[in-house]
Amino acid sequence: MADQLSQILEQIKKYNKIIIHRHQRPDPDAIGSQVGLGEILKASFPYKQVYLVGKHIPGFDWIGTMDDIDGETFNDALVIVTDTANAPRIDDRRFNNGDELIKIDHHPNDEPFGDLMWVEPDASSCSEMICDFYQHFSDQLTLPKKAAHALYAGIIGDTGRFLYPATTPRTMLVAGALMAAGANAAEISRREDEITLPVARLSAYVYEHLTILDHGAAYVVLTNDLLEKFGLTEAGTSAVVSLPGRIKDVRAWAIFVEQADGHYRIRLRSKGPVINELAKKHDGGGHPLASGAKAKDEAEIKQVIAELDQLTKNE
Repeated sequence: MADQLSQILEQIKKYNKIIIHRHQRPDPDAIGSQVGLGEILKASFPYKQVYLVGKHIPGFDWIGTMDDIDGETFNDALVIVTDTANAPRIDDRRFNNGDELIKIDHHPNDEPFGDLMWVEPDASSCSEMICDFYQHFSDQLTLPKKAAHALYAGIIGDTGRFLYPATTPRTMLVAGALMAAGANAAEISRREDEITLPVARLSAYVYEHLTILDHGAAYVVLTNDLLEKFGLTEAGTSAVVSLPGRIKDVRAWAIFVEQADGHYRIRLRSKGPVINELAKKHDGGGHPLASGAKAKDEAEIKQVIAELDQLTKNE
């Protein structure tokens, strides 16, 4: 790992323009790692041009905002992509227009991309990795309060406020260091815990209509008509993904969310059974206990449910 970190820092020092991307439909870790790295580089190298790109997500403005840059900015630039497992998911398709491309990620490296990759699947989050990068070169880099705020938000997001198994002793040490650097832990946790009234109503629907099978597999289907009824878009469903896991009898679960073209996005989660191989069979992938996939129709939905039921039966 030390060699990879040294190579990344060498590339950062080499370029005067650095453009940082993350994945589409960002979560707190995607935004947090992107903003956190950007703020570290701005504070450490004030003479460099550092840009953050991707779709503006108003709900994450409290973590950080994106920059609007033209295509010429990518000329002679170093591009860094954080928290993104595969190239098709990178937000802003100009990521290949730079001079060099670096991938920093904590998902299994099933689809490598970039000229230089640093991938740590055992890390709780990409934000934890960015903090590791800073700490490895703390004699050369600066960690401003805004970066600590963003990175802590990313760690909180991907660990479910330290609830998920990816939380390690290292994670807690990093979180403590970020608090010492100015991250307001209580405020960040409160921000990530609060929901809108439409999401609260959708949460009630999920609990009321969740089907739990005999071996602990559970599922619910959210259609376009239903989301329209609640005044939500597909992106608004992210807040309900963890809800089935709070039920004692549930071991693994799938939330099927209909897309505009009629196919379904599947959010898979587990308390034990490994689900990422199931996800790969359905045009997806991810972590052993948190993955995503797709279903083209109701027949494939039934297939995924049967496979998830078999996983929990075998566990």
